[in-house]
Amino acid sequence: MRGPQSSGPWTDADPPLELTPFVGRSTELAALTAALDGARLVTVTGVGGVGKSRLAVRAAARWAAGAPADDPVRGRAELAPVRDPQFVEYAVLEALGLTDHTARMPRQVLLEQLAGRRVLLVLDGYEHLVEACAGLVAELLRTLPELRVLAAGRRPLGLAGERLFPLAPLGADEAAELFTGRAREQGLRVTDGPEVRELCRRLEGIPLALELAAGRLRALSPAQLLQRLDDRFRLLTGGGRDALPRHQTLRTAIGWSHELCTPAERLLWARLSVFAQTFDLEAAEYVCSGDGLAAEDVLDVLSELLAQSVIAREEAPAGPRYRMLDTVRAYGADWLEATGDAARLRRRHRDWYLGLATWCELDWFSPRQREVADRVDAELPNLRAALEFCLTEPEEAHLGQYLAGSLWFCWVGCGRLAEGRRWLERSVELDSEYEQSRLKALWVLGYVAILQGDTVPAFQALRECREQAERSADPAAAAYAEHRSGCLALVTDDMARAETLLRSALDRYRRIGELNSNVLMGQVELAMTRAFQGDLADAVRLCEDVRRVCEDHGERWARSYALYVLAYAALLDGGAERARELLADCLRHVHAFHDLLGSVLAIELLALVTASQGDPAEAAVLQGAAAGMWPSVGLPLFGSAYFNAPHEQCEATARQALGDARYEECVRVGARLGREAAVARALRQDGVRPLGALPAPRGPVDQGRAESGKREPAASPTRKGGETAG
Repeated sequence: MRGPQSSGPWTDADPPLELTPFVGRSTELAALTAALDGARLVTVTGVGGVGKSRLAVRAAARWAAGAPADDPVRGRAELAPVRDPQFVEYAVLEALGLTDHTARMPRQVLLEQLAGRRVLLVLDGYEHLVEACAGLVAELLRTLPELRVLAAGRRPLGLAGERLFPLAPLGADEAAELFTGRAREQGLRVTDGPEVRELCRRLEGIPLALELAAGRLRALSPAQLLQRLDDRFRLLTGGGRDALPRHQTLRTAIGWSHELCTPAERLLWARLSVFAQTFDLEAAEYVCSGDGLAAEDVLDVLSELLAQSVIAREEAPAGPRYRMLDTVRAYGADWLEATGDAARLRRRHRDWYLGLATWCELDWFSPRQREVADRVDAELPNLRAALEFCLTEPEEAHLGQYLAGSLWFCWVGCGRLAEGRRWLERSVELDSEYEQSRLKALWVLGYVAILQGDTVPAFQALRECREQAERSADPAAAAYAEHRSGCLALVTDDMARAETLLRSALDRYRRIGELNSNVLMGQVELAMTRAFQGDLADAVRLCEDVRRVCEDHGERWARSYALYVLAYAALLDGGAERARELLADCLRHVHAFHDLLGSVLAIELLALVTASQGDPAEAAVLQGAAAGMWPSVGLPLFGSAYFNAPHEQCEATARQALGDARYEECVRVGARLGREAAVARALRQDGVRPLGALPAPRGPVDQGRAESGKREPAASPTRKGGETAG
């Protein structure tokens, strides 16, 4: 699951989205929840810091909990870190938990995957992307009758039928409750007296402004706070006490809090503004240190900003992280620009995340593979910012190409093919004097396009990479280009060419001493060519070697695909229960990596295992579950005769046992399962009893073929085909 700092599906247990606790707002919460019953587009508007995001998520959760039907698909797209309007649709896909590995445009994926489903989408912080968001929301609402959108921003989307919900600041009692409650959290006793009431009035009940003021209570009493704030307001208004507009009140309160900071605190506040969304301590120490702020002092200064509510701390799967609200970040960014240090800080930010991507790529081939996936997931907004910087700054193109290529494991291994393809295509279009970086981006682009089923662009990218690698005598790029060309031959059913290219690529890897997840995946793919050509013994030998190396290094991703091939061989050898054990191990890991291709392959083969064990009804349910996932997988593997053979054999067995009507009914049951439910069902973790076991078939699947040496695949020997891993 993604951490709370990311856009994505939420639960009622998620941490606060604002720095402030959720105080009061019971009337507004009830009214906003009711508004969702009467309108398909509701927009919460208000000044920064007033609590729009927090209220919207609470209302959405309450509305979904009270809905009469099953829980809808729901998610929150946090758009503040998104700068390119083209990435709005990707953010919405991610928010709703939708995965797609095809080359289709994200809007098309949204329309197809959400058709006929109840959906509740929260759009948060879209002010700088109004045009892109309005166009997307308009089409989604027009096409998806069961969709509801709850937007939270400083301005409306401006669409017909939009119901506006202006959110006012806290009332006097609620503001005082928030302020005194924040004092108690710091171990201070502050009573609800005249000074507190006047301070809350001067800050107009804006929660963020109150939070920043309360963060000063360790050093100043409420009376002293009021005096200092009054002095600043009077200066700005020329003596008039109530002349500031509300948006200026918040900015003034932030500026006043900024003035009360020490020079080191102001410096760190400004420098932290270069981070997109959240960051960790190590990143802050590297990016923000130097020129007036020592690295060893960053933690102490950060702690002071945390105590003053300038930043907030969050827990995530990758460890503790820190967040600065957009209004506070914007103030710091303006101050950083004024110092003339913004360009240097953005480069330091880029350098840190370039180093992080390099480390993660190396550590992907280690026992920390799962940690790497969580870390990259948490850091995606910052990695995107670094990519954008590289691809838009002169003379930075080679670093953008290197970064986009180094993140291959994120695009391929963690289910982000579509986004990866966008960055890779942008990077290879740029001229670069560093050929090596561009070659890496090219072979990764070819790999991503293969997995999306887009064979022509894949062939073009790999051919260009291979030709340039040979000209520039780059043995690593030549090996990777040849490897992925073999993978392309595999998915286009050219078994002989695939075997030749894969063997040659593996030999190249050995000569240059290359060993990583990609190399091991090449060996698994070679094993597939052997299995599909009937030599199961050689396929088992190759994959047992991969499994041994993976277990020595703690690698789980490539190992999962080796387990898939071993399960295929075990099933043909009559070992259905052993095949089930191998496939369950495979499925648990590929699903954890959001690897949709690996998941659907495992479920398809588990269906055949289930049929061979005498339960054709449950086998048909699993086939239906897989059928619901295939449209989101880029590879058209059902066009591969070799790979399709287990599916066809399972369907034939189940239809014969159940009859056409019952078989189709079971398939429909499986097709209605979501991805999580489908995986749980395949792993027999959902508590659902099989739909009705029948006597076992006449014997294990083609057991006679399981003699040692050359073996026939499960398909008819007149059929041909192929498939790929990962």
